[in-house]
Amino acid sequence: MISGRTRVFALLGDPVAHSLSPAMQNAAFRVLGLDAVYVALRCGAEQVAPLAIALAASGGGGNATIPHKLRLAEALARPSGSVRAMGGANTFWGEDGVLSGDNPDVAGILDALARLGAPATRWLVIGTGGSARAVTAAAAERGAALAVASRDQGRAAQFGEWAGGLGVAAADPSECEVLINATPLGWQRGDALPARHQDYPRARWVLDLVYARGSTPWVRAAERDGLRAADGREVLVAQGSVALERWFPGVRAPVDAMRGAVARALG
Repeated sequence: MISGRTRVFALLGDPVAHSLSPAMQNAAFRVLGLDAVYVALRCGAEQVAPLAIALAASGGGGNATIPHKLRLAEALARPSGSVRAMGGANTFWGEDGVLSGDNPDVAGILDALARLGAPATRWLVIGTGGSARAVTAAAAERGAALAVASRDQGRAAQFGEWAGGLGVAAADPSECEVLINATPLGWQRGDALPARHQDYPRARWVLDLVYARGSTPWVRAAERDGLRAADGREVLVAQGSVALERWFPGVRAPVDAMRGAVARALG
């Protein structure tokens, strides 16, 4: 039961109606017997900092999603090393009265790729936002080379230069075996596919950071042609479990319960 002592956690983004973070985290809170609640808050960029500060100051915290990961990073007084390296954050909490944050997206992406059996060779990331930065950090950790695809060629070039600064080698898109969608394409019904996997002759693995009931159209298209593909549900579970352990130090996230809540919601 919600009371005056209940700790409030929130997802900050726009849109947020599609998100399964509330279902997943509230399931975890119930299993752990925590007096806490998780909600989704649609907000504009200018509201990210004051909301995060207020939530953290009251003993709560939360996450940021598209398009606010870079804005959250700017608001942090105590960013983690991964946040400083990537310039993006998706998890925040209060620590010693200071707004602190991290980016567990990297752990989630690496976990999902490992489950797919995808190699750390040549990856193509589609997009140049906060999620693409997490993919780049994952490539740096695994030693994969990276190509960048974007409708804005100028932004793609700038992003490639930034990735090089992290020590990530540039890959030839035509040689990439792993395709990763780091754009919002797929959240809305009728969205175009983020890319045609047929345009990448060496592609054998597809990871869509978007998730949807059943699966996303991009994942279904890839699977029809024999590629190994997965949507973003395992990324959500992996990063969500790390976030919970940041909010509640010493608590072990109930990963099976979190995965089950996501599976029930997505079917």
